[in-house]
Amino acid sequence: MNLKDIAVRYDLTSLDIFITVAEERNLTRVGRMKHLAVSAISKRVSELESQIGAPLLVRNARGVELTPAGQSLLFYARQVRQTLAQLDHELGDYASGVKGHLRIHAITSALSQFLPQDIADFVSLYPQIKFDIEERVGSAVIRAVADGRADLGIIASQTPAEGLEAIPYRNDELTLVVPTDHALASRKSVRFEEVLKHEFVGPHLESSMHTLLTAEADKLGMALKLRIRISSFDCMCRMVSAGLGVAVLPRSVINQYLRSHKLKAVTLEEPWARRALQLVVKRYDTASSTLKTLIDNLKLADA
Repeated sequence: MNLKDIAVRYDLTSLDIFITVAEERNLTRVGRMKHLAVSAISKRVSELESQIGAPLLVRNARGVELTPAGQSLLFYARQVRQTLAQLDHELGDYASGVKGHLRIHAITSALSQFLPQDIADFVSLYPQIKFDIEERVGSAVIRAVADGRADLGIIASQTPAEGLEAIPYRNDELTLVVPTDHALASRKSVRFEEVLKHEFVGPHLESSMHTLLTAEADKLGMALKLRIRISSFDCMCRMVSAGLGVAVLPRSVINQYLRSHKLKAVTLEEPWARRALQLVVKRYDTASSTLKTLIDNLKLADA
């Protein structure tokens, strides 16, 4: 049983009545709530049982209890009701003048550096667009766009697009961050090979940053010495400040923490430290006009 089957096969009024019966466990009380005779309630439940081919309720002296089939139907019926409520809400937005609703999944680097201002600039031009924006690691962003949970994704170029259309967005610079009293703090620049001798405060294992750092360490025949893994850039900087390791982070992100956390940014002498961020979409040419307009604006943001 799934949502599609329920939506096609079952009467929505009957499902709503069944949910109330399942929650109240008393047909007489449900009849009063729905302004229906108990016989009408029983008829609705019986029709559902005939469609499913299994009993949904067990009657007893105190009321009714759900059978295993009834528990399963309740779970999916509630999902149908929730989905329909969301549908009504979004369509109501259109009626009140909202012209679009876009879902964006993005990696932390994009959300921490560029996306807030770019979205603010876009909204100033198109104030009737609504957004759902979620922070995800690169591989999760790809999956969300591929299966339709996100309209647009933002990833680092090191993450394979897996058949999605990739569009250049922004560039950032990865830099080493260390405590001000660290052995590397006096350096203006450093090679990654030297950095690998130290313990790291690193990002989540599925993040594009972790994939990049691990791959570059492998090329040097060395291992990334991860002491701590944590997803928040702010928390990574705090951990570095506490002397728990070094980190590699986007320069524009760590600039705000250098003075307050007593940190030093050291340039990485590596070509891969200049990193490209990309927009990913199923297909630009089949995207909605609202999504195309957003993509076109984001492409121009770094021009």
